[in-house]
Amino acid sequence: MKRFSVLMLAALLILSSTVGLAADGTSNVYQGYTYDFFGNVKSTPAPFVLSQVINSANVAKIGRTIETVTDVCTAEDGRIFIVDKTTSIIYVLNSDGSYNTFIKNIKDENKKNAQIDGVNVTLSAPEGVFYHEKADELYVCDTGNQRVLVLDGANNYTFKRAILRPENMTGETEFKPSKVTVDSADRIYLVVQSSYEGIIELNEDGTFSRYFGVNEPQVNMIDFLWKSIASDEQKEKMGKTYAPAFNNVTLDGEGFVMAVTSDSASAQMVFRLNFAGANVLRAMGNTPVIGDINTTNPSAFVDIAVKPYGTYALVDKTNGHVFLYNFDGELLCVFGSKGSAVGQFKTPSAIAWLGDKLIIGDSDLKCAYVYEPTEFGNALLKAGEAYYNGDWDVATAHFEEVLRLCANLETAYVGIGKNLLMQEKYEDAMYNFKLGNSREFYSRAYKGHRSNVMKENFWVIAVVAVAFIGSVIWSEAAYHRKQRRSSK
Repeated sequence: MKRFSVLMLAALLILSSTVGLAADGTSNVYQGYTYDFFGNVKSTPAPFVLSQVINSANVAKIGRTIETVTDVCTAEDGRIFIVDKTTSIIYVLNSDGSYNTFIKNIKDENKKNAQIDGVNVTLSAPEGVFYHEKADELYVCDTGNQRVLVLDGANNYTFKRAILRPENMTGETEFKPSKVTVDSADRIYLVVQSSYEGIIELNEDGTFSRYFGVNEPQVNMIDFLWKSIASDEQKEKMGKTYAPAFNNVTLDGEGFVMAVTSDSASAQMVFRLNFAGANVLRAMGNTPVIGDINTTNPSAFVDIAVKPYGTYALVDKTNGHVFLYNFDGELLCVFGSKGSAVGQFKTPSAIAWLGDKLIIGDSDLKCAYVYEPTEFGNALLKAGEAYYNGDWDVATAHFEEVLRLCANLETAYVGIGKNLLMQEKYEDAMYNFKLGNSREFYSRAYKGHRSNVMKENFWVIAVVAVAFIGSVIWSEAAYHRKQRRSSK
C-alpha cells in the first residue's frame, strides 16, 4: 500500500510538471493564441514571457511602497515612469528596473519649492504621464489639482509650467486630465475623466483648440425608431444618449493619434484618428480589431502602446489579455490571463513598450510586469518592422521563421504574400494569400496576375480578337449576299 502511494505521488508530480509547460517549453501562463478566418481559436507559442517584476522592492531603499500602478510610460533612453495615484508619486526607474528618483513635491530650477500663486506645487492623485522626446519634457496629469504639469526631463524634473483649464475652452467637460500625449508639432491631447465631448486638443501654449475625435455610440434601432415617432414632450422624458468616453491616448510613428475605450456602448473600440478626427484605423485582418470574438465577455481596452512601425499592443481589463496587431490591423497573437500565478493579472491598468519589451501595470497587484519577447515574438516584431520599412526579403525571412515556430498562423502567410505582392510575384502571392484566407489581398494579387497574363499574351489575344471580328464581318456579309440573291 505504501509503495502504491509513493508511485501515485510520483506520477502526480510528473503530470503537474508537464501540464505547467507549453509546447515551446514556457509556462502555460504565457501560452498564446490567435483566431483563424472562421473564428476558431488556434494556439501559438508564447510570444512574451515574464522577465522582471517591478514592485515595492524596487523602491524599498527610500522607505516607500507602491500602492497602485495607474499609468506607465518610457523614454527612449530606457527610463521608466510609474504613476502611483494612491500615494501621489511618480517613480522614475532605470531600464533595468533599478531605482532612479521619485516625483511628488516639485522643485524649481533653483532647487526650491516651485509655486503657483504662492502655493507649493505638489502632485495630487495623478493619473497619467507622457515623456515628450522632442523637448525633453515630462507631462504629468495632476488630476486631483485639475491641471497638467510640464517638468524638465533633462534637469531633475524641475517645474517649467502648468496647464490649467483654458479660458477659451468651450463645452461642459470638467477639466480633470487623466491621460496625455504630445505630437511633434507640440499639440497636446488630453483624455479627461468621463468626457463625452471627445479628446481635448490644446495648442502649445495651453490654449484650447478643439474637441477631437468624438466617439460614436452604438445605435439601438428600437430606441431610434421610437424616438422618430415620439412627441417633443416624450423625447424630453427619454434618457439622453452620450458619446462614450475614451480611456487612453497615444501617438503612432506617423503622428496619428491612437486611442482606446472600454465602454461597451461604443461602436468602435480602437481608434486611429486623422487630423479631421475621423477614425482611419486599418482593419484588414480576418477578425475585427475588437479583441476577443464570439464571447460573452467582450474585451474592454484600458491602454494602447504603439511601435514606430505601427505594431500595437492592447491590454484588456476584462480577461487580462494582451492583443498584438500589426499596422494593417491583422491580429498577430494574444497572450496573458487573469489568475494568481506570477505573471498573471488581476486588474491590468497600463501598457508601454521598452524597446521590444512590454511593461504592463496592474493596479491591484501593485506592480508592473516586464515581458520580453520569445523567439516567436521576436520574429513577429522583426517581420512587421521589415515589412513596414520595405525590406521585403528580410520580412519574408522573418515570416518564414514565424511559420517554422507556428505553422497555423494565417497572418504569417498573409505577410509573406504581401511581400511577394510588393515584388510583383503575383502567383506566389496568391498561393500564400489562399493559405492565409485573405480574400482582399488575394483579389489584389489576382488582378496583378491577370494584368500580366494579358500583357504576355497580348498578340495572341489581339490575333484571336481580330480573327473573331473578321469572321463576324465575313458571316454578315455572306448572309446579306445570300439575301440579295434570294430576293432576285
